[in-house]
Amino acid sequence: MDFLITALDYTDENALERRMQARTEHLAKATELYKSGNLIAAGAILSDEGKMIGSTLYLRFDSEEELKECLDNDPYTKGKVWEKVETQKIKLVPFE
Repeated sequence: MDFLITALDYTDENALERRMQARTEHLAKATELYKSGNLIAAGAILSDEGKMIGSTLYLRFDSEEELKECLDNDPYTKGKVWEKVETQKIKLVPFE
């Protein structure tokens, strides 16, 4: 199953600092997910000023339970970076 994740960051004055503190670990985990085939694409959502304020991810898992476990264990979830996470089942076009 393919999923689109839209995650918006907290908006308090320390939100960007928490993001930057968790970023290295978050990107390392994302690299592992990419190598395993679970992460298809991802990137930051930017404000009009170009500051990171959220994330988008295209993920592939066999079940919603696996997806939930992945998101629950993400450094951005654990580090209180993402405040609002929306998950949608999607069907990606197989360009291969």
